[in-house]
Amino acid sequence: QVQLVESGGGSVQAGGSLRLSCAASGRTYAMGWFRQAPGKEREFVAAVSWGGDRTSYTDSVKGRFTISRDYAKNTVYLQMHDLKPEDTAVYFCNVGNTITTIQTARVSASWGQGTQVTVSS
Repeated sequence: QVQLVESGGGSVQAGGSLRLSCAASGRTYAMGWFRQAPGKEREFVAAVSWGGDRTSYTDSVKGRFTISRDYAKNTVYLQMHDLKPEDTAVYFCNVGNTITTIQTARVSASWGQGTQVTVSS
């Protein structure tokens, strides 16, 4: 089974930037990011297709976050700009057959530890 290790979280002020990384071991297809804020359910954030030519974002991050992948490193990134306090959450990555399966959380790997992102106002 694919193993996932997220990194790159931290504490920033509103308007700041962070880049998250997720290194995967094993075969991956589409890859994506999710987040879970305190007291809330985990939600879809972004996904990228196997070919890297298609992406999908939840509405609240469009124009601020960019997902990308490095095939040589089997790693997916989430570049986050203009961070807002409501982006505060633990961020997780996962894999799926397609962008659609990731959007609906039909993921293929066990959830990792995630990486904490805290945005202060």
